[in-house]
Parts: sequence; structure tokens; C-alpha cells
Amino acid sequence: MTLSRAFLLFGSDEREPTVQRLQAGQLSVDLDGGNLRTIRFAEREVLRGISFLVRDRDWGTCEAALDGVQIEVGAERATVRYSARFAAPDGAILRCNATIALDPQSVTFAANFTPDRDFETARAGFVVLHPVVGVAGRPVAVEHGDGTIERAVFPDFIEPWQPFKSISAITHEAMPGVTAECRMTGDVFEMEDQRNWTDGSYKTYVRPLALPWPYILKAGETLRQSILLTITPSAPPVAADGRTPEAIEISLADISQTLPEIGLGLRPEDLTEELRHADLVAELGARHLICHFDPGAGHGVEALSGFRRIAQASGAKVTLECFLACRQALDEELKAVAADVETAGLTLSSIAVSPSVDRQSTPPGSTWPDCPPLEAVYAAAQRAFPGLPLGGGMFSYFTELNRKRVPAGSLSYLTHCTNPIVHAADDLSVMQTFEALRHVTRSVRAIYGDRPYRIGPSTIAMRQNPYGSATKDNPLGRRIAMANRDPRHNALFGVAWTLAYAATVAEAGLEVLTLSTLCGPFGLIAAAGEPMEDGGKRPLFHVLKWLAELAGRAGVSVETSASDALVGVGAATDSGRTVLLANISPQMRVAALGFVGKARITIVDENWMRSRTDEPKAVDLRGESVRLPAYAVARIEIPR
Repeated sequence: MTLSRAFLLFGSDEREPTVQRLQAGQLSVDLDGGNLRTIRFAEREVLRGISFLVRDRDWGTCEAALDGVQIEVGAERATVRYSARFAAPDGAILRCNATIALDPQSVTFAANFTPDRDFETARAGFVVLHPVVGVAGRPVAVEHGDGTIERAVFPDFIEPWQPFKSISAITHEAMPGVTAECRMTGDVFEMEDQRNWTDGSYKTYVRPLALPWPYILKAGETLRQSILLTITPSAPPVAADGRTPEAIEISLADISQTLPEIGLGLRPEDLTEELRHADLVAELGARHLICHFDPGAGHGVEALSGFRRIAQASGAKVTLECFLACRQALDEELKAVAADVETAGLTLSSIAVSPSVDRQSTPPGSTWPDCPPLEAVYAAAQRAFPGLPLGGGMFSYFTELNRKRVPAGSLSYLTHCTNPIVHAADDLSVMQTFEALRHVTRSVRAIYGDRPYRIGPSTIAMRQNPYGSATKDNPLGRRIAMANRDPRHNALFGVAWTLAYAATVAEAGLEVLTLSTLCGPFGLIAAAGEPMEDGGKRPLFHVLKWLAELAGRAGVSVETSASDALVGVGAATDSGRTVLLANISPQMRVAALGFVGKARITIVDENWMRSRTDEPKAVDLRGESVRLPAYAVARIEIPR
């Protein structure tokens, strides 16, 4: 079977919505499915987006069905009008009439919306995204609902709670000599630091989280909201060079950190397949098995025995990721876990524990659920597993660790995960999460210092949903926020995302980094019948193997002149240096390798995908540059 290029890149033939650039003078916007993104002035990003969004009761996105789209474009202005239809899971319909107007110094986005019957939603209205790059830590003026103006800065380290509330307008310097005022009307707005979820933005959204949710939009009642962005130059702006450079400069520098060991997640629900493919753990070079264990979900000796068999076959160390129901005395619950571990004959290298209630998020303004003090949980774990290294933190995301900061004094290491599709699942947003991920590790270090630190399992698909009752099923393999499987995990996009993740956290000094499970929708092995690999290794196996080979070695920083296109990580080896590069963009990129003399290069790209060979092959690198197609990755071995 011949696979399409889209399938090789994304694991799906689904096409993303067509983006149309609208321009008025030096102000431009990208119209994307009825919303605006990448709003630029003089070719510099001012806002990341303005969107009208509707969330269902579990914070899933109700997709907009657009109708009657009218676009009028003149020499110095553009106007867009359309109707949109949003369907709730129970069949209720919200109809919205929207108008977008663009002129050389302003953008207006207005919406009137009416439900046909009572409509249950966690949020319905406008969301404004300010970028992080060039904005974090910079001054901002916030006009509140009472007319007062607060002069502050966009948070540098990630704020656990809303940095600004009751917002009428936000004004910041978009570039030297140019201010941008964003004014919101129609409801109460507040801001959250969306870097908590690795979104590359600060998000200003409608309706305070302290108010009850989900809530009801009354049948037949029309609501109105609008956003007005005004650009005011006090001096002629210096336009950014919007051209894509022919070559992206790459430079190397030694860093003080060693690269982390690579882990693999194991899940009891995938145990049959995991046992069949246990030999892949050693082939990959993974040194840690992160074993999910939840007695409340019925996990017991059988699951632990399966973990033991995989550990014995691979020689990998075992960490038990253990949830506690906390419904009985803590000592009783943990002694029961310890007894099951002993019965299964499983040898642990460490255990991480977390109360089950902490898998769900507690949003601002909500009542924290009943939970024993974490000091008591950790002390009971140490009594049940004396002398065993103890991990703590959150098995969900940095958001929860930032909001419920754990008493780390008794812990051997901290842990959390991340997920790139909490709020948006389009290709650009997923790759922009790396702008925020580096702030996540910075913030963890600012809070917890140099304590040993582990991340994962973190994958594109969502392992669990801390913000609703369930993750979203995705049987058609689409790009869906909060989905429990994602087609890009199977394709080149997932390969590039995995390598870029490792590159982004390289200087955080992690002990263990886990970016895949062994099997299942988050795993190394394609499900039987998947056309991409026909039940064999997914392409990301190879990049994880490269990373495992560099584990424990002195890191090499890879700086690029276009970090939104090419990222990389390297390490010193016995014979020289090895550099790994990822193209995280949909265009061909050229990397200028001025530091390379004689070298060998291995590329995983769409040509390799089409050849379906087992292992990508190294060849001599000719010249001082390399062409990397969309979402390709490369391994460059540089001898001394």
C-alpha cells in the first residue's frame, strides 16, 4: 500500500484548516477556521491569537461548523463575517454571528451568540493569547473593571494562579516604539499563565474560574462580546526580516549537565502486548520502567508480576508509580502494596506515590478535596518501603505541581508529566509548546532547587484528563485536544516532537526522561493493522534509541539561529561528539554546520519512511550543511 505524504508526516490524511493571511498596512492576521492567530505588526508577533471558543462540561472543545463566510479585502482594510454552529455533547446548539474588521492600526473581533436550548458549558466566549517569547518578564499595564490601572510585568517564572483578574484592557510594548492595547467587553475577563500546560502563551479568557462551572447559557438569550486590538507606534517600527533564511546557523557549546537516562512507561491494560515485546526495552537501551499501579483500578499481583517479567527480560530498573486511595489508614494501604510487590517477586529501584485525588486538578476558587497531608503520605511510604528511594510530585502535569507544591524535604526526587494538547491540538500549537517547556523546568528549579528531577511519561496523546471526567476518544485519528490517542505519535511529527522535547529539557539536569510507553497508543509498537508500521516499531523508536545511547554523557548545547524551526541536543562521546537535530516545522530547512569536518549522518525522514527499512543508515556527510525535510531528524557523529 502506498502511503500519502500527509500520512507519513502526521499519521493521518486529515488536513488542517486552510489559513488565509489578511493584511492592512503593516498589520496582518492569519484567519484560521474563523479565529485569528499570529497577529503581526511590522512582521513581529503582537498576539498569538484571538479566538471565540466553546468548551463542553469536561473542557473538551466544541468544534465550530462555519456557514456563510464572507471575506472583503480592500487596499487598507479587510472584513470577515460568518455564522458558526457549536454542538454540545447532549445535542444543544449554540449559534454565533461573528464579525472581524482589520485596518492598519486595529483589529476588532465581535460575536453575538444564542443557544437553542439550555447549553451546558465550562466556557463560552473569547480567548486572547499573548506570546511568551520577548514578553515574559516585560512590563504590562492592566486596566481593571473598576477603571484602575495596575502596572506590573508578565510573569517570568510560571504563576500557579491568575496573575491578573477583572481585566478590561491589557497594554504592552510589542516592540521598541510600538504599544499594543487589547480591550475586552461583554463579560469579566482574567488571565492565566498558560505555560503551566506548556502552551506558549499567556491566556486571557472570559468568565472567572472562581465562578461555578460548568454553567448554563439560557435558551434563547443572546450574549455579546468583543475584542479590540489597537496598535500605537510612537516611532517608526523596525520591521523584522520576514524571509526564511537559506541556512540556519548551528553552534555547539558544552554544558554542565549530563543527559538523562531514558525511561519507558508500562501500563497494566497493555500487559499482554508488553510481555510480547519485552525484548525491545533492552534493544532501545531504556534503563527505567515507569510502572503505573493503581489498586483502586483493580491493579494487583498480576500486574506486578508482569512488570517483574519485563524487568528480568530487559535488566531495566523499576519505578512503581503508585496511586493511593487514602480511604483507609495510610500504613494499611501502603503495607498492602508492599505485600503485593513481595508476592510478585518484583524488585523496585524506587517508588513514587500520590493520593488518587491529586490526579484531578483543583482550579482557582474551587474547594480542595479531602486528602491526608503529603508529609503523612510520604512518611507512610517510607515505613512500608524502608530504604527505597521515594519520589513525589504529581503524576499529572506541572500545573498541579505548581498549584499544590509538595514537601520535598523527604523525597529522593520530584516528578511530573506534561501534555501538549490540553488546550489546542493543531500542529503549530503543539510545536510551540517547547517555548513554554523550558519555562516549566526553570520554574521547577526555582521552586525546588537542585533536587533530583524526573519527567514523564509525557506524550502527545493525553494519558489522563485532570480537568474533566475522561480523555477524548479519537477513533478517526484526528487532531483533537485532550485525545487519548494521537495519529502524529505514529509518524514523523511524533519523531521530531520527541527529539525536540529532549533537547528542550537537556539543561534541566533530569535524572530520567520518559517520552513513551512500551505498547498501546502511547507506545513504541504500532497496533496490529496500522498501515504505518504494520504492527512493528513506530518511527520514534529510533530517536529514543539515539537518546538512550547518549544517556549519562556530558551534554552539548545546540544553539540555532531559528529555534522555532530547528532544535537540537548533543553529547560528548568516546570518539568525539554526537549531535541530534530536529526540524519542527513543515518546511524544508537547511542547517549550516560550520563546526563539522569529516562526519557521519543518519536521517529519519519521509524517504526513509517510504523505504520501510528496519534501521536508518549512517552515510558520510558531504559539505558543511544538511537539508532536513519537514519534521525530519538527524544524528551527526563528529569524530575528534
